[in-house]
Amino acid sequence: MAPTASDMIRESEMIGPELFTFLRELKSNNNREWFQEHKPKYVADVVEGVTGFIAAMAPRVAAISEHIVVDPRPHGGSMFRIYRDTRFGKDKSPYKTHVGAQFRHEAGKDAHAPGYYMHLEPGRVFFGGGVWGPKSDALRAIRQRIVDKPKEWQAATDGMEVQGERLKTAPRDFDRDHPMIEDLRLKSFFLMADGDEALATSDGFADAVTAQFETAAPLMRFIAKAQGHAF
Repeated sequence: MAPTASDMIRESEMIGPELFTFLRELKSNNNREWFQEHKPKYVADVVEGVTGFIAAMAPRVAAISEHIVVDPRPHGGSMFRIYRDTRFGKDKSPYKTHVGAQFRHEAGKDAHAPGYYMHLEPGRVFFGGGVWGPKSDALRAIRQRIVDKPKEWQAATDGMEVQGERLKTAPRDFDRDHPMIEDLRLKSFFLMADGDEALATSDGFADAVTAQFETAAPLMRFIAKAQGHAF
């Protein structure tokens, strides 16, 4: 029986298990010689699968917010580069052993902008939305909105624990006894869901990612408003 249009759409959304196989092999051979020799396999097993998934997510994300950019281009798009920045760390291995993609707010210019994120790594899969390590002015604006709009913050988080690294003490100029001090101590704000390789390579992965993006949408809206952006 010939595949239906629905079958073809589902196939385009799927990421194959070969992505995780390649990343495992890369972890054991993290050097330029091996990568250059296996680059065609990287393109076929990793890039094509991830960019196809990103393209399939575009209408799903657009239904959540028209201000989030979903770009399936393999270079300069939503998929992060595989190359590591080795200038400042002790680890000089040239390649990341995971794949990441960020669907960034149109007003953002880098990975610190509010957006949705997907992480694929052998033994570690997660996805969701929020903002990671916002710059000082943006961070202060989020904290101030939590203070000014506590009911809006509570509605946006809906009893869920917002994830992110926290300060050990109260942030400067904020009351250490504030009833929302735990949230004010956050340095990043996101709501992520964990998955696994079985989910990531199944035909239900796009649905699972979409559901978590929808869950994180009120938080994303709150963050965007704090920074003066539409969502």
